[in-house]
Amino acid sequence: MVAIINYNAGNIRSVLYALERIGVEHELTADPDKIRSAGKVIFPGVGHAASTMAHLNETGLADVIRSLTQPVFGVCVGMQLLCSHSEEGDVDCLGIFPERVRQFRPVNGEKVPHMGWNDVRVKDGNGWLSEEVDGGYCYYVHSYFVEAGPDMVATTNYCGTDFAAMMRRDNFYAAQFHPEKSAAVGDRIIRDFLAV
Repeated sequence: MVAIINYNAGNIRSVLYALERIGVEHELTADPDKIRSAGKVIFPGVGHAASTMAHLNETGLADVIRSLTQPVFGVCVGMQLLCSHSEEGDVDCLGIFPERVRQFRPVNGEKVPHMGWNDVRVKDGNGWLSEEVDGGYCYYVHSYFVEAGPDMVATTNYCGTDFAAMMRRDNFYAAQFHPEKSAAVGDRIIRDFLAV
């Protein structure tokens, strides 16, 4: 069973549809016991970092997420909230990854948010992604990015900056883009996560 953490994130429905599309049993829940007992957990996200962290702290879900020992997959803001700090609202986040979240600063007239299809360049020895993910195009929508760091397993570039497209530390996996909206490459990434 895959638990999708329910905290009113904007992309929850598209995550549910993606799991239904590939035939994966799942449950949308905010129940700490159900989240802790699930085989895998998806932490989706579309929203503002500071207000979302406030909600996670108020409901106790922040401590639940930090305590998880099974594979956890953070998506978009879910990935950013797994980091140590975000410039979006100047907020301390969950601290799973030591990296920090920065705001894009256009250098050549780029539009922010970074919105649309961009590549994913997978690092050698990442340990969980299929070969066909490397060089694939995925769908991004974000104004903030996770700085390059030791947990980065895939990169992309925008505003002249290489940033973390995907990350991994211990049982925590994450993607800045939306795999649930990224066609065949996104489905492959979801399947790769479910196979760990």
